[in-house]
Amino acid sequence: MTSQPTFRELEPAEMEAILARNHVGRIAYSMHDRIGIEPIHYVYRDGWLYGRTAPGIKVRILEHRPWVAFEVDEVEGLFDWRSVVVRGTIHFPDPDGASEERELHAQAVEALRDLLPTALSPSDPTPFRNLVFGIHASDMSGRTAQHTSQ
Repeated sequence: MTSQPTFRELEPAEMEAILARNHVGRIAYSMHDRIGIEPIHYVYRDGWLYGRTAPGIKVRILEHRPWVAFEVDEVEGLFDWRSVVVRGTIHFPDPDGASEERELHAQAVEALRDLLPTALSPSDPTPFRNLVFGIHASDMSGRTAQHTSQ
């Protein structure tokens, strides 16, 4: 018997499970004629990816071009992996803004504190990452590869 890989699209529930059990992904964004991609920690909750970052060039770019792709992978081997890509608009909710902005900010902070209880508090190990963001995961795709025996 020869082991051959099979590839298939992931079902929505499988993609959500992968997003929920991982906390590090890569965010990709465009800047002029280049693409930027960076690893970032996140929390997936109720159809949203929540994360935080520090002010800087990336944030200024995203404020003008808020379209992003966010990828999460689980890799055990060459033909044993799962990958999910979320495409959408990144939001930097204002904690002092309109009610829906304040609500999104509060949801993001609550989710991030599930991952790191001291996030955005005086005991925060990365206090410079004080901008929270949300990406609604309404546009997702995912694939998997697995070995099968024949």
